[in-house]
Amino acid sequence: MKSASKAAPVHYRVEAADLHAHLYRVTLTIAEPAAQQRVALPVWIPGSYLVREFSRNLQNLRALQGSKTAPLRQLDKCSWQVECAPGKPLVLGYEIYALDPSVRTAWLDGSRGFFNGTSVCLRVQGQEDQPHGLELVASKPIAHWQVATPATAQKVDKRGFGTYLAAHYDELVDCPVEMGSFRSGSFVAQGVPHRFVVAGAPASFDFERLLADAQKICEAEIRFWHGPTGKGARAKAPHENYLFMLNAVDDGYGGLEHRTSTALICNRRDLPRLGEKKPPDGYTTLQGLISHEYFHTWNVKRLRPAEFARYDYMQENYTQLLWFFEGFTSYYDDLLLRRAGLVDDAGYLRLLNKTLNQVQQAPGRKLQSVAQASFDAWVKYYRVDENTPNATVSYYTKGALVALCFDLTLRLEGKTTLDHVMRALWRRCQAGPMTEADFAAVLLELGGRSFSKELAQWVHSTRDLPLQDLLERHGVVVLAEPAQLAQRLGLRVSETGGIQIKTVLRGGAAERAGLAAGDEWLGIEVGTRAAATGWRMGKLDELLLYAGPARKVTVIVARDKRLLRLALALPPAVTTWRLALRDAALAKPWLAPQD
Repeated sequence: MKSASKAAPVHYRVEAADLHAHLYRVTLTIAEPAAQQRVALPVWIPGSYLVREFSRNLQNLRALQGSKTAPLRQLDKCSWQVECAPGKPLVLGYEIYALDPSVRTAWLDGSRGFFNGTSVCLRVQGQEDQPHGLELVASKPIAHWQVATPATAQKVDKRGFGTYLAAHYDELVDCPVEMGSFRSGSFVAQGVPHRFVVAGAPASFDFERLLADAQKICEAEIRFWHGPTGKGARAKAPHENYLFMLNAVDDGYGGLEHRTSTALICNRRDLPRLGEKKPPDGYTTLQGLISHEYFHTWNVKRLRPAEFARYDYMQENYTQLLWFFEGFTSYYDDLLLRRAGLVDDAGYLRLLNKTLNQVQQAPGRKLQSVAQASFDAWVKYYRVDENTPNATVSYYTKGALVALCFDLTLRLEGKTTLDHVMRALWRRCQAGPMTEADFAAVLLELGGRSFSKELAQWVHSTRDLPLQDLLERHGVVVLAEPAQLAQRLGLRVSETGGIQIKTVLRGGAAERAGLAAGDEWLGIEVGTRAAATGWRMGKLDELLLYAGPARKVTVIVARDKRLLRLALALPPAVTTWRLALRDAALAKPWLAPQD
């Protein structure tokens, strides 16, 4: 192991040990260790509420003091204790296996490197609040790469390799690192420099369009949080700079917020293209992702649940407030696209319509409140299975609709808006820890009455939200349209290479017939048993083609290699909602406020 000279009491040296084995080599130097120094790797990363056991990727841990090996003892799944002489530099070396393509952990191959500190940097117990140094080594295989990170540079070369400094461990692990050959561009929003780096983009990528649109989003969100400004004035953002890191892949989507940066993944087919005036449909989804993660700069990274005042990296950190921090962010991510001029009224209503139907079509909304969904995130949200829609509701989507209901209600009553409530919460909580009581207090102060009834019904119960009435009173009409056949039957299916049943929704015709997740739907028989006509099906929509006027059919499925014949009663047509703008003037103060 090789120790590096450094100023920070805790110093990490990270290098690409083997690109093809996907291994980072980490050297951790502790200037003044305790006699029985404990170190641990986090089990989760803030912003993604699941215990992910990052220590499973740590290997070959060893410790030295001077030239002598220091005895190591593992204490549990993710922590170790080193026996050493106190006050004398302790050097630990280890490797991290990195082949997770998500934004949550670490990646290393021949063309790109990426990592979050929670996956790579052992936490030194007792020294979490000391300055932490990070040295990124330009080893020969990656010497031609570039580096992008929001960490504060201390001494780096023109490519970004060198030493960075963080005030404490929390700051260190909140600064992800992107390495490789990427596109880099910049813009200024409300006086704040922003950098955007994109890896994996094709030659057709219109980077200038992405930069211009991202600038509009950032401008709109800074103005949102810090209020309107006079002519020539600038709203003061809480960050001095910001970094977007986007990895474009063949098939992927996601983002993870950080205090002054975000890591994003998108489908490269969704990027805007040179010479094409109309971008791909998926580009709006990417813009919504950018908007969502940037909004988190305020809402969860600064203003945050009181339970997150100080992260405990060793176990679950429970809160009932994800409906506010993720759900309200999900409400504003699309709404601010409208206010930034990136979608029109009809485009925004299509986005809202999608969220609305996702909630309405999930039977789990009758079983789980959105506050319960927040608390259960650790065991339910990230562990999706065939029963998830029946037992849970998303704190993202229903939380967004709760925000919509508060916003439209406040606007109807005429004393304030949710925009003003959000800004008042920012001031009341001093951009720090927040409770539901803070939200209730600001609603009372600005709204002129108690909203305890709404909080009880919309957040803590499973009652349906008053969406239709509120929307129609703001100029948006709710139309009923025939639902897709799968929704009519109470199914979610995959049609790649046949009809595979993924989910059977609670209380639907498919459940009554005895269909189950995992079944392969092969075909149907129509008519009486003695004179039935059999049909092989390749797509679900063929059911109506072959059933004709029949109201009952026999479904043939394969389950565990057995063929089953199940009686299915075709239900009446069901409807879904479609939103349409009826009165643009009535909707304007909501969709495009002038103040």
